[in-house]
Amino acid sequence: MDHKQFSRRVVGVVVMLALLLTFLCSNLYTIQYTNGAEYAEQSVSQVSETETVAASRGNILDRNGKVLVSNQVSYNVTLDLNLLGNEEKNRCDTILALTQTATEQGVTWTDTLPITTQPPFEYTTEDPFYTTSVNDEGETEYNLTSLGKLAVNQKWIEDPSKQNASDSSTEKKTGLMDKIKAFFGMGGSQEETEEEEPYRLPTAEELLGKMCKSFDIAGNGKVDEKQAKANEETVPTLNIGDMDPTDARTIAGILYELYYRARINSWPPYTFATDVSIDFITRVKELNLPGVEIETTSVRKYNTEYAAHLLGYTGAITSETWPTYKEKGGYTMNDYVGITGAESAFESYLKGTSGTRAIKRNESGKIISSQWLTDAETGESLAPQPGQNVFLTIDIDLQQQVEEILASGVAGLQSKETEGAACVVLDVNSGDVLASASYPTYSLTTFSQDYNDLSKDPLKPLLNRALQGLYPPGSTFKMITAIAALESGIVEPDTQIDDKGVYTFYSSPQPQCWYYRQYRRTHGLQNVSQAIMNSCNYYFYEVGRLVGIDLLDQYAAMFGLGQKTGIELTEQAGVVASPEFTESLGGTWHEGNILSVAIGQESTQVTPIQLANYIATLVNGGTRYSTHLLKTVKSNDFSQVTYNYEPKVLSQVEMEEENREAVMEGMLMLTTEGSVSSAFKDVPVSVGAKTGSAQVSSQTNSNAVFVCFAPYDDPQIAVAIAVEHGGSGSELGKIAAQIVTAYFSVQGEQGTITQENTLVS
Repeated sequence: MDHKQFSRRVVGVVVMLALLLTFLCSNLYTIQYTNGAEYAEQSVSQVSETETVAASRGNILDRNGKVLVSNQVSYNVTLDLNLLGNEEKNRCDTILALTQTATEQGVTWTDTLPITTQPPFEYTTEDPFYTTSVNDEGETEYNLTSLGKLAVNQKWIEDPSKQNASDSSTEKKTGLMDKIKAFFGMGGSQEETEEEEPYRLPTAEELLGKMCKSFDIAGNGKVDEKQAKANEETVPTLNIGDMDPTDARTIAGILYELYYRARINSWPPYTFATDVSIDFITRVKELNLPGVEIETTSVRKYNTEYAAHLLGYTGAITSETWPTYKEKGGYTMNDYVGITGAESAFESYLKGTSGTRAIKRNESGKIISSQWLTDAETGESLAPQPGQNVFLTIDIDLQQQVEEILASGVAGLQSKETEGAACVVLDVNSGDVLASASYPTYSLTTFSQDYNDLSKDPLKPLLNRALQGLYPPGSTFKMITAIAALESGIVEPDTQIDDKGVYTFYSSPQPQCWYYRQYRRTHGLQNVSQAIMNSCNYYFYEVGRLVGIDLLDQYAAMFGLGQKTGIELTEQAGVVASPEFTESLGGTWHEGNILSVAIGQESTQVTPIQLANYIATLVNGGTRYSTHLLKTVKSNDFSQVTYNYEPKVLSQVEMEEENREAVMEGMLMLTTEGSVSSAFKDVPVSVGAKTGSAQVSSQTNSNAVFVCFAPYDDPQIAVAIAVEHGGSGSELGKIAAQIVTAYFSVQGEQGTITQENTLVS
């Protein structure tokens, strides 16, 4: 090779190396001096992850835009087992610091470990590890509790099912070698032949000792077990050194919650404390405890103490309901959903769309940065989208008055056996539920704290009696009997029937008219209007017999009795008495049973909302609308109407106008010259009404029922009231009159003040 050519190549290589070295030195200078501090900070260990952020639920408002349920910010404290500290002592110190701060601030935390929190330690349940049951094959099955599952997993106890199986198969069998040894006197010692002691479960203190050993919960001076055994020294049951046993129990309780979710079941996630104060948050942040996080969440705020049964409440998704929500999509196991009432019925509107963000944590687990992800296809931010706003049909001002009037009215009844009560107010021309009250009621604001007491209350305050309570309609059924008789031509509006006191058509039964039974007098000649006003049983015995059970049941169905009304909430269908129903219960139907059916007795059971809708159908001309609670849905910023309810017709009852007017006239006469005229004399509009009572036991007062509509000339509302053991239905007249007055008073006050579906702050 030419010497000059070789020299040129060497020079080229040297130049390239020099340039490369210069580039490297320049970068090193930039890293070390120019951006050294920044890179040093970034050199700290970081963890990147994505996180699902729940969206706020939509608001619930009344028909006039008054906010009934909204959201408020709440702060929860959560713990991350992986970030609580690499060393067990640090972990214990963190937990103790957190719980001591909670105690100082009056914050209670979640601890479900069934061991008392103070020594002497005892189990707080009879079966802390498992319960037993016998299957169809007669075999004992062991059902592990949450503690039992973790205890088996951590080897604190033996698996009870395997222990039982081994017990049955460990009977010592005498083999040939054993017999030979025995013959030559070479058998084992007495100690060896003694049966092993049966396995027993640990006491609460023994279990706590095992937990402390597993979780390494101890202070200074803990006994070295290996050395103690070698020296044949006793190891304390609770080997925690100088640590306070109460502190050890506290730490064990929290680690139990965390380990259960890490080893057994991650659902539901563990939240140390919910809805904590800013003072507590500030103190926790000052302590800078690793693995302790403050989560911001949205919780429901109830802006009214009324309509609890209609509004309902939210709760966490359970393991039983998770498959349903998983199939729907858009839910995580940590989500809160509507459980009852409007919260449940309108879940699809109220639920928002969860967001997804990327977060970075430092080595102590603290979030150092976060950013909303974007949709790969649309490029839109994946920030959470709040739910839509739901407007209900109720008027909260009317609802308040109805609940208050019902509660005070029931307390003022002569009967001292009253239990529950309900009232429904419907718009007769649309099926809108304007008010629906159930008594006794409860507070949604304190529902969680009150739940145990509410669920045990014999008056069943959680029951929505307006939609789920079943009551015999009593004499309020008589308008159906009258319409069936008039429309079938059995009687005319002016046909008179002579009340003879005792109805003797059948040899049995031979029932008496209530007037004859009470006063030993009769109503005399009665047309349909008079019979309704006087609630003359004799009249309806006669026309009911002539109509027959088949046609009577047909008309009852046409008016919606014994059927669900269509409301979005859970309701009962009830039943109308019939031969088929009696026989389905194993009874025998007798021809004379028609008499009690005609006056709303026998086995007929209906809900207050059915009664209200039946009256609405009667007075609006025969159109039976589906009852409903949803009026309108608007977008989360109230800028767009996304749904507007249109009245739904369930059926049409054909009635001659003169027949319908004759029935309605009888209802008017009841309030103007009948038994409840004094209660309605000061009501600002004319009202048609009907009382009812039904005996449920010979030892108690009858259930009281009352229905009415107003105004008489141009009906707007239908009202139904039921009071358990309230006595005579006429005693409810005053309650009904106050409710009708309240409705027209509220309408007058609102007049031109607000428009429906307008947000009111």
